[in-house]
Amino acid sequence: MKLIERAITRAVRMVPMKFVQSRLTRSVVSFTFDDFPKSAWTVGGDILARYGALATYYTAGMFCGRTVDGIEYYDRSDLLGVHAAGHEVGDHTFSHDHGRKVDSEHLITDIARNTAFIQEILGDVVPTSFAYPYGEASFRTKRLCAGHFACCRGTEFGLNRKLIDLSQLRIVSLENRMHHTGTVAKSIEVASLIPSWIIFLTHDIAENASIWGSKPEMLDTALSRVREAGLEILTVKDALTRACFGFSSPQN
Repeated sequence: MKLIERAITRAVRMVPMKFVQSRLTRSVVSFTFDDFPKSAWTVGGDILARYGALATYYTAGMFCGRTVDGIEYYDRSDLLGVHAAGHEVGDHTFSHDHGRKVDSEHLITDIARNTAFIQEILGDVVPTSFAYPYGEASFRTKRLCAGHFACCRGTEFGLNRKLIDLSQLRIVSLENRMHHTGTVAKSIEVASLIPSWIIFLTHDIAENASIWGSKPEMLDTALSRVREAGLEILTVKDALTRACFGFSSPQN
């Protein structure tokens, strides 16, 4: 069964549903936090600020004000703080269900519910980028979500360059379970030579971070290496604009 699932995952990854020829002339980097654990803001936000960097926080409404599996998640004031600081608030569905396991009507309704939740707190904010819960995408969900959002991010490893699949953007993991300093360094090295879009992925930021999160020094090291390489750090929304049109959003 696992072999079949892996084969399907590879097939889905190989079939772009929404692609664009990259117009990047120099590399850009985005830092993303899924689910929005509180420490991604209270700890990660401080680290980002030291580097003058903005990130994308993929927000799932169900986590607001909750502690799940020992991880404390954001509350309304955290969401307001992230937005006020200029970070991007992305969509991660409200219920954080496995997208491949729910029908299309449920998925569409759940996305709309999450947008309404975000707008109830932040006002006229419409998320333009999406991250698949658990990184799970299928031909059906890629087509559906790519039609609803400007871009969708998965959890498949790789740099986004040349022909970019906006229905399943690739990532470089900063998570404890997959993190390897050599992979991070190599990705930055490649991006220093070939115009690319690196999207770093993690969750909580703490000394005792979960397997899906990062220790503070891991995030700090990645930011430091990116700055040393002279690469620009942009939110997913602004990096997307740069990749598609060659410039950033006018508000930034």
